[in-house]
Amino acid sequence: MRIDKFLWCVRFYKTRSIAADEIKKNRVSVGNNVVKSSKEVNPGDVIKIRKNQIDYQIKVLEIPKSRLGAKLVPLHIEDKTDKEQYEILKLRKLTQDYYRGKGEGRPTKKDRRDMDEYVAGDANSEMADDDWDLFFSDVNENTED
Repeated sequence: MRIDKFLWCVRFYKTRSIAADEIKKNRVSVGNNVVKSSKEVNPGDVIKIRKNQIDYQIKVLEIPKSRLGAKLVPLHIEDKTDKEQYEILKLRKLTQDYYRGKGEGRPTKKDRRDMDEYVAGDANSEMADDDWDLFFSDVNENTED
């Protein structure tokens, strides 16, 4: 089976054309050799894939006949990727800041709660009218002494 079709079948890429494009960009290699899309994959081959700034390594156990369901993928490949790579991916996801620019849709529920909390905080910090009278009366009494 061609390597681009194999990577699509085991759900590494969403479409076969995306897999072929990644292979053209030299992000996929078998062993230590960069390959072309037409490279035949055999059981026992170790494929190195650079995706999302992570270096994945998979070992081919079996060649599927067609695209697999997600639950069946472990029957056909074995993941040899370093745990450090997955930690890097996890840290990268945590450090991404969520930002929604002005005018990009309505506020989310979290945004609305943050706005309500901010407005409620301003309302609680305001002094009542009686408090203002007490505040200024204390100032006047201290200056007359």
